[in-house]
Amino acid sequence: MTALLHPGMPSAIGSLPHGDVETAAMVALDLQPELPAAPQLPQRHRSEGMLAQLAAGMTGVQVGADGWTLDVDRRRLGAGSASAPLDTEAWAGTLAFLRAAAAIGHDGPIKVQMVGPVTLGLALAKAGAPTSRAFSLAGTVVRHRVRALRREVARARPGSPLVFVLDEPGLTAYTDPSFPLGTEETIDLLSGSLAAAGAAGRDSMAGIHCCGPTDWRMVLHAGPDLLSLPVAAVGEEVAGLSMFLDRGGWVAWGAVPTGQPLGHRDDVHWRKLNSLWGELARSGCDPMRLRTQSVITPACGLALHRESQVAQIYGLVRRLAERAQDQAFAARLSAGA
Repeated sequence: MTALLHPGMPSAIGSLPHGDVETAAMVALDLQPELPAAPQLPQRHRSEGMLAQLAAGMTGVQVGADGWTLDVDRRRLGAGSASAPLDTEAWAGTLAFLRAAAAIGHDGPIKVQMVGPVTLGLALAKAGAPTSRAFSLAGTVVRHRVRALRREVARARPGSPLVFVLDEPGLTAYTDPSFPLGTEETIDLLSGSLAAAGAAGRDSMAGIHCCGPTDWRMVLHAGPDLLSLPVAAVGEEVAGLSMFLDRGGWVAWGAVPTGQPLGHRDDVHWRKLNSLWGELARSGCDPMRLRTQSVITPACGLALHRESQVAQIYGLVRRLAERAQDQAFAARLSAGA
C-alpha cells in the first residue's frame, strides 16, 4: 500500500454532474491525475445512480422513476448471473473513463467506486424484500459486480494499481436501534465484499466510504485498507483509528465540504483538517501517520453540483493536498525518515 499511494494525494468521491461520458472521463483524468476516480453520472441517466448500477442485471428488481429507489418483485427476486458483464448503460461513465485512461496511457493508480452491501440491502428491504434475504442477496450482488468491474479494469489498464471503494451511506443508520443487522452480521457483510474488492493483493487496496457519522470502530473491524470519510463526520476521537494507521491503513479525508457555499480560499478547510489531526493525535494517533497515510478528497460526490463548480472544488482539494504533502515531508524529516 505504501507504493500504491503517496502522502497527500488528491482524489475524488465517485459522482460528477456531467451529461457526456467522454467529457467526464477527461475531467477526472486531467484534474486529478495522481489518483483519478472513475465517475458515476446519475444526471446523464438514472441507471447510473449508485443503487441503479447494482440493480441492473438483478431479477425481480426495477429502478424507481426517481432513479434512487428500487421496486421489488418478491416472487422473482434474484442476483442474476454471476458471470454477467457490467451493464453498459449503468456503467457508461466508468467504462468511458477506463477507455480514456487506456487512450492516454495512464499507468498510475486509479480509483473506482460502487455501492456497498449494507446500503443495497437496506434499499432492498425498504422495497419489500424479507430482511435476511435482502442482505444475503446484497452481498452476493456486490461481489458479482466487484468481480465484473475488476475484469473491466484489468482489460483496459492491466498495469494500473487499483483502489476499490465501497460506498456505504447506509452505515449512517447503524447506530439507530432499528438498524436490522447486528454488529457481527454487519462486519461479515462488509468484509466479504472488501475481500472481493481487494483480491489482487499488492497492486490493489479496498476501502469503505461513508458520508456521515457512524460507528467507525465497527467499520474498521471489517478490515478495509482505506477509510474514506468527511472531516465533518469525525469527532475528536475515532475508536480503533490508531491501530488502523499502525497496521498501514490509509484515510481519505473529505476535507472540502460539498453541501455549503465554498468560496475560493482553502484556509478554513485546512484549519479544520489540521485541527482534527491535532485532536486525533492527542487521543493517541501517531501524528506522522495521520499525515503520511492520507489522501485528500471532497466530502462527497459532486453529482448535484454544476459542471462549472467541479474545477473549483478539485482546485481546493489540490491546494489542501499540497499543504498535506508539505506537512508529511516535514514530519518525515523531523522523524529522520
